[in-house]
Amino acid sequence: MAKVKTAFFCQNCGTQYSKWQGQCTSCKQWNTIVEEVVQTPEKSDWKSPTSTVKQVSKPLKINEIDSSQDIRLNSLDEEFNRVLGGGIVPGSMILLGGEPGIGKSTLLLQIALTLPYKTLYVSGEESQKQIKMRAERIQPNSDNCYILTETKTQNIFKQIEALEPDIVIVDSIQTLHSDYIESSSGSISQIKECTTELIKFAKETATPVILIGHITKDGNIAGPKILEHMVDTVLQFEGDRNHVFRILRAHKNRFGSTNELGIYEMQGSGLREVNNPSEILISKKDEELSGNAIAATLEGVRPLLIEVQALVSTAVYGTPQRSATGFNAKRLNMLLAVLEKRAGFRLGAKDVFLNITGGITVDDPSIDLAVVASILSSNEDVAIPKDFCFAAEVGLSGEIRPVQRVEQRILEAEKLGFSTIFVSKYNKIALKKSNIKVQLISKIEDLVGFIV
Repeated sequence: MAKVKTAFFCQNCGTQYSKWQGQCTSCKQWNTIVEEVVQTPEKSDWKSPTSTVKQVSKPLKINEIDSSQDIRLNSLDEEFNRVLGGGIVPGSMILLGGEPGIGKSTLLLQIALTLPYKTLYVSGEESQKQIKMRAERIQPNSDNCYILTETKTQNIFKQIEALEPDIVIVDSIQTLHSDYIESSSGSISQIKECTTELIKFAKETATPVILIGHITKDGNIAGPKILEHMVDTVLQFEGDRNHVFRILRAHKNRFGSTNELGIYEMQGSGLREVNNPSEILISKKDEELSGNAIAATLEGVRPLLIEVQALVSTAVYGTPQRSATGFNAKRLNMLLAVLEKRAGFRLGAKDVFLNITGGITVDDPSIDLAVVASILSSNEDVAIPKDFCFAAEVGLSGEIRPVQRVEQRILEAEKLGFSTIFVSKYNKIALKKSNIKVQLISKIEDLVGFIV
């Protein structure tokens, strides 16, 4: 009998070692290196021994490769299609991660129930009756969705060969195990082997495979980092379980942009697509309050209007606090320094709290002007008119810098009933007719004159 091969893997980052050691040199964690059996001698293909042998591939000129048949599959979910870049690519490998209880299984089960293609939903965490209970809330009747509760990859491939589905969904990759690896489910070597077998199946049969992945306490997908390199698309399902809104982002996408954003609302009957997120991100209030400003931002090709809230108060303790939710705290400190140096506001002895409503995180620099406006409004206790919005970046010298695709931002603000939008004087605006007033400013002192 051939000798069984073993190796040592870090359970935190997946780094491989030839011998055991106390600390991982890659992630600097202690006591995370475990010995695992990497592969048994008898290894075979994902296909059964009775299946036909695949012809050896040959190199082709790129002009000779036929791509006309690979049309994206429509998931009938506009938000999901947008994040993927237009639909599901045949043969692609999609990895969906998110916190426990955020709605990953609900999202993919909902997509599986509405897909017009034959779909196999493989679950290693729930029984068929449990999935049926959840499916009755979402969509009771579906003739194209098949449920399989199995964790052994060899048995899964046998059912795939018999059923021949158009799409395969696996919930979750950490629960699968292969006979070719003699280690427990969820280990580094098992995750790598099971993912490799599924990728081989997806590429050879042009069948898209969607995986659900658990995440660690740091928010990263559990397992080796190479897992994210192996798949074609990495999606992140975000949100606060105390709020009803969920956000779908693409951290990696070989077939589209990673700047797109999908927004859902969690309801008793499943996840509802939010086609106009600006309406839910702006709070409805009768009276005007200080410290609130509306920013016109972009997520991919979609314009969004979000509400920025600021609170400036006298510091009770010696050191003033700087806190930001949904916004970069270092950038907030930079904007406060610009206000102090260029506009003459004494904010060094005051607490400043900033919040982006809706539980979303924004890294678009075009909300700088709205952040500054909300801070000035709270500091002077003067309310900004609720039909004002802002779209510009603020530089270190206090200049108002232009932003990209300003016309889309202006049209979105006009559609939602805003009367005035503040943009940079240096933006080239090609709009001929518009019902919204475009206020051009070049310095931060110009903004102070409109607010204070």
